[in-house]
Amino acid sequence: MATGGVNRARLRLRGENGLLWRNPQREQAAAEPKDEQQQEEQEAQSEKMAGGAAPGGLQDLLTGRSTGAQRMRSNMIRVFVSSALTDMSSERKALLEKAYPEVQTFCRSLGLVFEVVDLSWGMRNVPCGDHEAWEVSLQEIQTCRRISAGPAFVGLLGNRYGHRELPRLIPEKQFEVLLSKMVKNPDGVKKLQEWFLKDSNSVPPTYVLQPITTPETGRLHDNDLLSWRLTESQLLQLLRSAAAEAEAAGDISAEQKQVLCSSVTEREFLEGFRKDDGEPTALLFVRESPRQKTRDGAKRLAKFKDISVDGLLDMEAEELLSGLKSRLYATSKKVLNLHCVELSKGGVDPKRKEHAQYLDAVCQQFVSQLTARVGAAAGPAEAGRRRTAWGSSEKEEEECDWVVEEVRRHSATAAELSKGLHGRDGLLGKICLTLWESSAARHGPLVVHGAAGMGKTTLLCRLAQEMRGVLEAGAVLVVRLLAAGHPHRPDVSHLLHSVCLQVCLACRLPPPPLLAVSSHLEMRLFFQKMLEDVSQQGNTLLVVLDSLEQLADRHQAYKLRWLPTDVPPNVHLLVSLDSASEAFAHLRLKLGAAGKLFEVQRLSPDEGEQVMESYLQASQRTLTRQQRDAVLQSFTPTGSPLHLKLMLSANKRCASFTPPAELLLGASAQEVMSQLLLNLEKKHGKQLVGGALAYIVLARRGLLEAELRDVLSLDDDVIGEVYRCSLPPTPSLIRLPPLLWARLKRDLEDQLEERWSDGVAAVAFSSRVLSEVVKARYLTPERRGRTHRTLAEYFLGRWSGKLKPAALPGLTLLLSDRKVPPQPLWFTEGLANVRKLEELPYHLLHAGLWEELRQEVIGSAEWLFCKSRVCGVSSVISDLDQCSRSMDCSETQLVRDALILMRPGLDVLAGQMDRSLFYSELLARLSSLSSLAVIGQLCSQCEDRLQTSPQPVLIPRSSFLQQPGGALQHTLTAAHGGVLCLDVGVAVQLLVTGSADGVVAVWSLGDKQLEHALQGPAGEPAAILSVRIIESSAHCLSLAADGALRRWSLTSGQQLLCIQEAGPAGSAPSSVHLQVSDELMFVYTWTQVKVWRPDGTEVQLGGSGDVGVLGVLGNSVVSLQDAERVRIHDPVTGTRSVVKLSRCLTPVRAVTAPKGGTVLVVSEDGFLHQISKSGRQTSAEFPLRPSLVCVSEDEKVLLAGCERTLSLFHICSDSVDGFLDLQHDDQVLSACVSSDCRHVVSGAADQLIRVWSVTTGLLLDVLCGADAPVASLLLYDGLVVSASPAAPAVQLWSLKYDGSHKRPAHIPAGSAHAAVTRDGDQVFYVQRQSQREVMSWDSRAGSLSERLAVSAEVSCLELVQHKRLLLCGLASGTVLIYPLSLPQEALCIPPPESRSPVLCLAVSPQEQHLAVAYLDSVCLFQLSSRDAFPTVEGPLGRAPLSLLHAPPSCMALLPDRRLLYGTGCGEVKLHDFGGGAGSDLQPHRSRITCVCCSNWGTHALVGSQDATQRLWALAPLALDHTMEYKGLFFEGVVCAAFSDSDRFVFTGSLDRTIKVWDVASGKLLYVQYVYSPVVRMLTCRNGFLALSLQGSIIREAFRCPDLIGPDYDPLTHVSAQYRVTSREKDRDAQQNCVSALQDFNPAQINLNLVSMLRTKPSPACVLL
Repeated sequence: MATGGVNRARLRLRGENGLLWRNPQREQAAAEPKDEQQQEEQEAQSEKMAGGAAPGGLQDLLTGRSTGAQRMRSNMIRVFVSSALTDMSSERKALLEKAYPEVQTFCRSLGLVFEVVDLSWGMRNVPCGDHEAWEVSLQEIQTCRRISAGPAFVGLLGNRYGHRELPRLIPEKQFEVLLSKMVKNPDGVKKLQEWFLKDSNSVPPTYVLQPITTPETGRLHDNDLLSWRLTESQLLQLLRSAAAEAEAAGDISAEQKQVLCSSVTEREFLEGFRKDDGEPTALLFVRESPRQKTRDGAKRLAKFKDISVDGLLDMEAEELLSGLKSRLYATSKKVLNLHCVELSKGGVDPKRKEHAQYLDAVCQQFVSQLTARVGAAAGPAEAGRRRTAWGSSEKEEEECDWVVEEVRRHSATAAELSKGLHGRDGLLGKICLTLWESSAARHGPLVVHGAAGMGKTTLLCRLAQEMRGVLEAGAVLVVRLLAAGHPHRPDVSHLLHSVCLQVCLACRLPPPPLLAVSSHLEMRLFFQKMLEDVSQQGNTLLVVLDSLEQLADRHQAYKLRWLPTDVPPNVHLLVSLDSASEAFAHLRLKLGAAGKLFEVQRLSPDEGEQVMESYLQASQRTLTRQQRDAVLQSFTPTGSPLHLKLMLSANKRCASFTPPAELLLGASAQEVMSQLLLNLEKKHGKQLVGGALAYIVLARRGLLEAELRDVLSLDDDVIGEVYRCSLPPTPSLIRLPPLLWARLKRDLEDQLEERWSDGVAAVAFSSRVLSEVVKARYLTPERRGRTHRTLAEYFLGRWSGKLKPAALPGLTLLLSDRKVPPQPLWFTEGLANVRKLEELPYHLLHAGLWEELRQEVIGSAEWLFCKSRVCGVSSVISDLDQCSRSMDCSETQLVRDALILMRPGLDVLAGQMDRSLFYSELLARLSSLSSLAVIGQLCSQCEDRLQTSPQPVLIPRSSFLQQPGGALQHTLTAAHGGVLCLDVGVAVQLLVTGSADGVVAVWSLGDKQLEHALQGPAGEPAAILSVRIIESSAHCLSLAADGALRRWSLTSGQQLLCIQEAGPAGSAPSSVHLQVSDELMFVYTWTQVKVWRPDGTEVQLGGSGDVGVLGVLGNSVVSLQDAERVRIHDPVTGTRSVVKLSRCLTPVRAVTAPKGGTVLVVSEDGFLHQISKSGRQTSAEFPLRPSLVCVSEDEKVLLAGCERTLSLFHICSDSVDGFLDLQHDDQVLSACVSSDCRHVVSGAADQLIRVWSVTTGLLLDVLCGADAPVASLLLYDGLVVSASPAAPAVQLWSLKYDGSHKRPAHIPAGSAHAAVTRDGDQVFYVQRQSQREVMSWDSRAGSLSERLAVSAEVSCLELVQHKRLLLCGLASGTVLIYPLSLPQEALCIPPPESRSPVLCLAVSPQEQHLAVAYLDSVCLFQLSSRDAFPTVEGPLGRAPLSLLHAPPSCMALLPDRRLLYGTGCGEVKLHDFGGGAGSDLQPHRSRITCVCCSNWGTHALVGSQDATQRLWALAPLALDHTMEYKGLFFEGVVCAAFSDSDRFVFTGSLDRTIKVWDVASGKLLYVQYVYSPVVRMLTCRNGFLALSLQGSIIREAFRCPDLIGPDYDPLTHVSAQYRVTSREKDRDAQQNCVSALQDFNPAQINLNLVSMLRTKPSPACVLL
């Protein structure tokens, strides 16, 4: 394409109406009138979420029409300190030792980073050989003013004016004017022309002062300091005299002359005190010595006065100093701090009292004034919003703030990079044309690829810039430059979340829900759905993703499974990759021949020259023809834009008089960088260059400049090189002189960049090439280890406030303070040390500091909490993941797994996570493993923290939450509808699952990562009933409940084939079968079979009139023609055969043995029929009527499950022989046999997986933790794969694991009734599947100890704790009483005459009486004992119940024979068995679910289904408090227990929380999420014992301080509200406690779930 190709393509894209990709649907929608109020509300909401951006600014940024170029929000205070070189050394030292640390502490407490740039510190009065001191100072001052959020300049002025140095650069015209004034002084002209050479490469040309030495040529100008001072003085005199004449003649301005006369210090002051529109950003300290004697000797004068070259007082400098002070006194009164001090021996002596007082005063003024300015700058709101402090653990920013900052950063970077593109017009035109042509139809992504350094990023940035000008008003442009943050590699889940959030905000779509954010699978599905939604809206969306190969390896992102290959109309995905990357190879394979690939090829020499010309013009430089030719000659073989730009960057300061041979060139970008580093080593020193670059490249997220100066000061090799020729000015305080780094940074300005994150700028490399060269050149294994160790020690704070040994040349070991700051984990409450959190684990690991890693990170509960709260729990898991791979420490893996289990709740609570919540959950998962050293340390820390908590807290006393370790190795989260089917491909190492919400998930069994999430077209999803992997073609088949059969590519994830109505709609998973042979696909049920060829052609079987289909063998369909005949039909060959049966067959279950070509059918009459493909058939007696039938892999063993028994049979040619019956505690749902036939694994409805020995029949292991009935089982490579329709996950279990980490077994989840002893040793429960049997569970042994058969269904269970009796109420009206010591000797309370079922039971607190509730009455019995055996007497009383009212739902028997009970319709009644009287109490609005009496009989709690609780005083009877609690989901109180002192009441609710209430005030004290509703609670000392619906026993202690702060909020981490209304207890006051959420309305709280989730997310929301 010609040069104007892109412009012509753009015109074509615009079309007739000037819009890109015209869409009639979109235009019609735009033309329709909009609801103005709704639109205004949406815009206001978006503006609020963006932090109050200017109208239109946010939307322009989100839609891609704005580049986002604006000042980055800064959390940095960076101050430049200016003073004469030696004059104020005592003041600078005092500030360093006293003032800077205090200001730094103050800034840290505000979430700010404090840096001081003092280029005079540590330097002796030696000039820089390259004369660049002023330019370095100017650059640093401008940087401080640009990035500092507060004060940026501090001037220190004493008795010296400062060195007046020669200017390094003089413009050509000015220099020639000066020479023209020296016609009478030819020697002077000659001398100037010797030292100043014309540089024609500068635009405009300048004269350059030559360096004192040029080591490259060996030419020595003047290496003697005194001689150079004389030469410099002569040159200055010549220039000043000529400038005076030129100014008088009007040839130059006074400002131009002033440059030749002023000192560097004055120029720094002029720049630093430059006025701007805001508040003053500078401070000034002036020291006057009015009575100082000027007749002191030259030696003393040199210390505090300006001395001329001949050793005399410089009177001109004195006049200039006086003038400077006068101007400062007049213009800087607000920032002036004036001190009058008489010097001692030419300086300030801190040992003298008056001098010490002066230094203290300077430090105090510095601290007070600087902190006041910083506080003022940090305090006011920005654009109506509070500034977000760096490291804050309180998430004050809106949900979208982070994505707005990310969009702004990428947009600004893309706009800047787009300026560097030249040529490529043809390629741009082709891409634009392809975008236009594919807009109206579904298509694939567009892929730009090329070798590294070919300009792919620049090309995409230019394309994005072009699109901003042609996209229609409603279009959205998304740009992400994934290589911009190297060496950090972005996570694919974060990328998808970021892109989705931007598009949703721009297009007014609902944002990603919390469930999607916490799950990679859900995030991928949401991304695909969002693209469809945007397309349906008619919007144009262009997503540009650069450098996909830079994604982190997590979730196997490099395989690009997440990238859609089928993109809807109006939506475009434009991506770029390195042609040599693994990611590109995967993408080519995924797209196949249909992929639209665009290769970025090498630049031609002409295009290279255009790039060079543009670059030099932007830099205001040029090159001579010879220099240009040399650069182009090196560039031509590679044709790489990066190679060319690196050469231009390295040589742009080369003067026109520089020989081409001295240019920094190379045959590749790596060689150019190596030449540059070699040149820098000669100029700055090898140790300094190598050390600085090594620290930057090894830092995880770059380094702040202050950090880099600190670690360089700790590096003995660097310090040894710096002070090789001279001692440090203060040997007791050794640091790197800041000027050295500033000079090196200036020479590396094109290779370094600022990386902003949370308002803090870090230094990092702008090019990956430099990173690679630095690693190869400097990072030997030994150097790498030392560098990591230094960084680790720095972030540990090891040398803060301590003396570090230093070995300087010619000296013995020297102890010195390096003045590095402390590194606490928290700077102040709520403000964390983010840099320590990010960097420390990485450097400890790579430095091999294992013990420090265990103590500071893995075994530190405070570290785990702090990083989880500030950086997210995923970052902690990533750290521990790296540690577990490198360290031989199994405990690291256990801690990591514990955090993985905690992640769903913690991710949602990121901004509201409470310390006690984190510690209690960690303790509840790890306490059973506390015998291990590191985990024991963690548990001890958690318990200590909880014991000393200033707020109420529950302290776990047992591991009642799922613990890490054990057999469960991986949990693969599928979709949320449950897993209905699964299949494993051994050859391809893939697991395919089908879920109830219509998703086919493909998992890699190698690394347990999600490969694909396959879904049919948008709309109502249909459940996936069956999946099959076709390993020969790397395809899989899925059959949905709507009858659709789809064929998918396991490589690309694309749908290859869809057959509608392949099966009957609405079938159950167990009734429909999917079978595949080499040539055909079969879908069959009992009543029909359909057959297709691989291309989707249906094969007609013809009407056979068969009774039912038994199975498929190869290509043959085996069907039952009638009760005595079986038909075998091969649709490929057309052959049919009929097999005459020896017995009539009425099938119950059938299974195929494809290797043997046999169908095994169990008939109703108790026979097993074997029917072979060849026509042979046999029948043998079969003792079972199984619900489950399957065969082993070698087809020698038949497994048949019938209720609770799994039977194993040997398959013979004419019979089957049973050899094992494996008994289970619940119905067997699934089973499989290992490939070697040594083990059989079974899954049952009791949520347990059992492993048996096929040889002996012994139960080898029980795997608990499935938490759902195990309906599907597979064995793969020593792993058990399990799934359930009731659980949204697939679990992988290892048969070989450390048994010491085995999870304790507990009773099955979801028991119909349960009761637990007070010590928790025994649990009695009744399963929902079989309610005629009471199970006794031994909690210590973790096994079933006894079964108690009953005559009718159990309706309720109760335990009499002290008398050790189990009460069992039956539906027949009978009450059975079992003594726990002799459970077989049961007592019986016969049923009433009405035969009414027992509804509930209640025992009095002293266990003397028992109340039994029936439908028509409540009877009171007395419990006693006779001859050490329990007896029951009564009924002592009877309370009739009206049939017009609802029956009792729960009740409590009070100590004085009064009965308090509630009914199913919310009535609450009190009946006195003693007097026979009854009364009605205040009713509830819904079913009463809990009635509990206090231990001392003074109070009772009544709770209902609507989460309302009433606390009644019993003597006298009065309602003390009404406690109303409202959460997002699952209301209702299930159980309660009073504390042993009756001060508190604990409640368990359906929202899976335990709550603690204060009995005296009714206030809510604490809420704890326990992942499962609590169904039973018992009082224990200082706490309670509870039983969860999941089957776990919960033991917890409650600690409550005597005084609770007024700001305490128990709902900090819960999205809920509560209200307490209390009765008047005296005339003067009414107790009325309302939570922070004042407008409480239980009927309306659920109407605004989205906003509540934003403000106070609840852990229950994600999990449920």
